[in-house]
Amino acid sequence: MFSEFIQLTVAGLAVGSIYALIALGFVLIYTSVNVVNFAQGDFAMIGAYFMVSLVVGAHLPWWLALIVAVAATGAAGVLFQLLIFQPVRNRSRNFLPVMIATVGASVFLEQLFLLIYGPIPLQLAPIFAVDSVSIAGVHVYPQYLVIIVVTALMVTLLHWFMEHTRLGKQMQATAQDPDTARLMGIRVAWMAALTFAISTALGGLAGLLIAPVYTVTATMGSSIALKAFAAAIVGGFSSMRGAIVGGLGIGLIETYGATYISGSYRDAYPFIVLIIFLIFRPHGLFGEKVSQKV
Repeated sequence: MFSEFIQLTVAGLAVGSIYALIALGFVLIYTSVNVVNFAQGDFAMIGAYFMVSLVVGAHLPWWLALIVAVAATGAAGVLFQLLIFQPVRNRSRNFLPVMIATVGASVFLEQLFLLIYGPIPLQLAPIFAVDSVSIAGVHVYPQYLVIIVVTALMVTLLHWFMEHTRLGKQMQATAQDPDTARLMGIRVAWMAALTFAISTALGGLAGLLIAPVYTVTATMGSSIALKAFAAAIVGGFSSMRGAIVGGLGIGLIETYGATYISGSYRDAYPFIVLIIFLIFRPHGLFGEKVSQKV
């Protein structure tokens, strides 16, 4: 029983890490430009397809393919910001047309990659060929450990970048008050592009890490993004710490619920938690109690 609980905990933390990475992308863009990017999950799909092309098609080693796929997904995020987000934002200061544009972009990206790669799900081989590894007598799937370790390293690196580098502090200043940041000589447009690059790269990393666990399809990003969105709200939509805690919590609740309650309602558990938080704590675990972001 204890061994099964540890296995479920590792699996829940791995799935939650994926939600946390995408939720971080939601939070970064929201705090920077005050808009929810509903195409965020599709960059997980893009990263997964890039990874399949590089590993299976180009026969690159896993570590090199990971770097190239994450960088390429970040570059795709910059193009998304320049070609879709920024033109709509320049025409209207209202957030609603911009969010509708991201929804349309999400549908477009899904159909584009469906056209390119076809409807047949693709499979990416895991980093390690073995089915399980034994840790203190508990057998766990090695890809889960890879997901947890890589996510922890990425979160640590992101925290260091945001708190201890000049560029990271400029990004935070731009997110807090873009007009004042512009007066201080910060290139606000560049900071917005960098924010999109980082957030979409995080989504791409999430997609390629989970690809060996699930099959790669054009719609994989949408299903993951819904739960990541719930995680971001539970944690507090303006809090990076909340995105991480919310993602891990949603992953654990989903995994425990599917095993100990009913697997038929696996996808429902995150949204039950979301509804509870919206009723009793709508600002989330670490969010600020504000009625409107200005």
